[in-house]
Amino acid sequence: MARVILVCGKLCGGKTTYARGLCAKYGAVLLSVDEVMLALFGQHCGEKHDEYAERTQRYLFEKSLELLQNGVDVVLDWGFWTKAARRSARDFYASRDLPCELHYLDVSETVWRARIDKRNREVLRGTVQAYFADEPLLEKLESRFEPPGRDEIDVWVRSKQKETEEHL
Repeated sequence: MARVILVCGKLCGGKTTYARGLCAKYGAVLLSVDEVMLALFGQHCGEKHDEYAERTQRYLFEKSLELLQNGVDVVLDWGFWTKAARRSARDFYASRDLPCELHYLDVSETVWRARIDKRNREVLRGTVQAYFADEPLLEKLESRFEPPGRDEIDVWVRSKQKETEEHL
């Protein structure tokens, strides 16, 4: 039976890289809110961002059902930043008797900051399509992030401090 994997973590926490690895490993399809939002609206949606993100998530939940019903594993890469969002996603799949796992990427502050700096440089150079994360945005997003409790996590991935120098 096909399954869905929810990838949870902060902005620039390594979710997309991790999600792509899962897709390669399991032959899964990646569904990413950021990918859709950036393709349709570009870097700035202004006041409409949260509304568009919510609509995109609803669409991708429905699209995931189509894939799962056809035997294709799905990886959802959109953070699941709140306990309510994680519970809602689990309930969505449980009500359809579909297996669902939560993978949490736990990244140290040092590695997180290094990843933000690296990604911002790449966005400015135009070598990656992602959101530029300035300090006001980071403060806003950090205030919204609720780390999952151990009882919510199926797979816990912890970053290593050395990653800052070796892999960035």
